[in-house]
Amino acid sequence: MTSAAVPDHPWLLPGALTDAASGARPRRTTRDWLVDTHMFLLALGWAVAVAWDAAQPEPALAGPLPHEWLQGLDNVLGPLACAALWLRRRWPVGLAVATLPLGLFSATAGVALLIIMFTVVVHRPFPQAALVIGANVLTCFSYAAVRPERGFGFWGEVAWAIVFLGSVLAWGMFVRARRQLVLSLRERADRAEAEQQLRVAQARHLERTRIAREMHDVLAHRISLLSLHAGALEFRPDAPPEQVARAAGVIRESAHAALADLRDVIGVLRADEPAPVPAGPDAPPGPAVERPQPTLADVPALVGESRAAGMRVEVDDAVDDPGAVPAGLGRTAYRIVQEALTNARKHAAGATVTVRLAGAAGTGLTVDVRNRWPVGGHPQSGRPVGAGERAAIPGAGTGLIGVAERVSLAGGRLTHGRDETGDFRLTAWLPWPA
Repeated sequence: MTSAAVPDHPWLLPGALTDAASGARPRRTTRDWLVDTHMFLLALGWAVAVAWDAAQPEPALAGPLPHEWLQGLDNVLGPLACAALWLRRRWPVGLAVATLPLGLFSATAGVALLIIMFTVVVHRPFPQAALVIGANVLTCFSYAAVRPERGFGFWGEVAWAIVFLGSVLAWGMFVRARRQLVLSLRERADRAEAEQQLRVAQARHLERTRIAREMHDVLAHRISLLSLHAGALEFRPDAPPEQVARAAGVIRESAHAALADLRDVIGVLRADEPAPVPAGPDAPPGPAVERPQPTLADVPALVGESRAAGMRVEVDDAVDDPGAVPAGLGRTAYRIVQEALTNARKHAAGATVTVRLAGAAGTGLTVDVRNRWPVGGHPQSGRPVGAGERAAIPGAGTGLIGVAERVSLAGGRLTHGRDETGDFRLTAWLPWPA
């Protein structure tokens, strides 16, 4: 059991409930020891009382046996059946079969036999319990014939025996049903807890995947700009000091922007809902205001950053009512353009990139980015491709995979590769509800 399911007083529960979850053989709890001791003393007390009563001239507890030696055998076997009660939890059916002949004539073992049958009904399935009870019903006819009691008659004595056995069967079935209900509720609780832990683990995995995807999209864009500016300094070591200082300033600003983007991405993805902050001069400082996530309206700024780094980017914006684009849809389109420009910087340096946005509510949003096929390499090969490029910008090789995942989650379609003109083209269609 889990720590949340441990009862306050486990010693008050039967061993069948405390050890059921582990699958091991139940061990006696304090309650079981108390019950077994009580049952043993009760059965033994009845056996002693019947043996003493049988020695009287007119027995009152049970009818007399026809032979004295049979009564002596009854006085010996009755206490032995009482002692066997200590084994009833481990071998209930075997003990019931072994003591079945006592039901033919023994009065001293009467209580012990009822306790054994009750144990079978509680701890074994109904077919086994029904067979044991049925066999004991058959012994009632022999008992009534061997030990007739005054005032009852044969059939009256048989009827009373059947009533007792039926009561044992009903009581045992009720106890068994209650225990099975408790076990089923515990199993459902354990299963619900396990499923909850699985859902938490899945949510944690999805959150980590989202963080990794956002970090890749944002940092790959910023770091590719850094690499482009640093490559310019490396290519022109004799540049005037003013140009070197200006390039170094751009590198510093890009590095700061990369750190800010990293902080914002992690903050947006992992922060909880901010609690309302009371107003007033003495109010505690509230949580830091996080920068909004990019949308379609931020694409011009993204293109401007790339142009400032020396890229040649052409934009064709044919979107009807850009302000009506949903935030989630615009963010996906922004990330697609960002990843396409980053790949172009990495694998097709110097090539002109054309970005086309088109669509309307009800027809969908199309993002199309294309550039000339690089000389000497594939856009995803990672090899040096440009004549003037010293070394290719390293990449993780998962950019297009991340874009495909974003488009799939949005319910859209993605195609990429060389088109009929020989250009590298990345086209995504995203659903835009009416």
